[in-house]
Amino acid sequence: MKFSPLFWPVELKGNTIHILDETLLPQKVKYIKARNEKQALRAIKEMKTRAVGQVILVFCIFLLVLKKNRKKKDIKPVLFKLADTINTVRPTLSFKYLTDMVLGWLIAGAPLEKSILGFLEVLKNKRIEQAESASAFLADGDAILTHCNISGQMPLIGQFARKQKKNVKFFVTETRPYLQGSRLTAWELQETGLDVTIISDNMVAEVMKEGKISKVIVGADNLAQNGDIANKIGTYQIAILARHFNLPFYVLCPPQSAAKTGKDIAIEIRPDKELLEYQGLKLAPKGVKGYYPAFDVTPDNLITQHIYLEIGGKI
Repeated sequence: MKFSPLFWPVELKGNTIHILDETLLPQKVKYIKARNEKQALRAIKEMKTRAVGQVILVFCIFLLVLKKNRKKKDIKPVLFKLADTINTVRPTLSFKYLTDMVLGWLIAGAPLEKSILGFLEVLKNKRIEQAESASAFLADGDAILTHCNISGQMPLIGQFARKQKKNVKFFVTETRPYLQGSRLTAWELQETGLDVTIISDNMVAEVMKEGKISKVIVGADNLAQNGDIANKIGTYQIAILARHFNLPFYVLCPPQSAAKTGKDIAIEIRPDKELLEYQGLKLAPKGVKGYYPAFDVTPDNLITQHIYLEIGGKI
């Protein structure tokens, strides 16, 4: 299997965390070097890395702080304070499950570094298994629509399908305003040698009507206990269209969160500048306001199949 750099975009090397800067792709493959927790948390807040990258980064921050505080007799206050700081960085993405996991190992007296590294290895393997599970829902000749980016999973799904003698192709929405679909997903699919076509977000209904799509696969940033999911803004309307055109709608899910339903998931409102500008280029007249909820909630009844990341527990 050929792994996209987005599959595992963060790594701790010595006392420096190397973070793939996803905002520069596909023009540049460049890594941010975070030498302390503040720099690493800034990368999360500024969405330099997303999704699984942010999960890996949370664990790497703990590892970095552990390394830098080896001589402290009591590391607990430092790590508890760090956990509180991490939990406030992004509202829609619940990092509390991750920080609680680390603090749980700490309280239980488990070897913390070994526990974190062990969990990351399990996560890596389970992500591969999740992609293989998703490929089982595909048939030869399928055209899959996807929205945003699932951190290296789509190329794996395509490769597993190819291994199963299934010829599949992909349609990728641009995914405004960050353009993760055209910048990230289309790039990694092309790099893997898979057939990929980009469409703008507002073309989905027409492309489905023309019969060019046979299935939809998206990711999720939050999975509520009732099966509702929160994902990149625009996912909900695609799910409605998939139901209208009688197309299967599959979701690659993280572990279940503490949210009972989608109504309990806090939706992050990003700065309107991110909608009104792109890489310093103004896209709208001066003084115009923007509104940018970064996520929307797709209800369980619009989802054909949840494809779970089987690592146990809740976020």
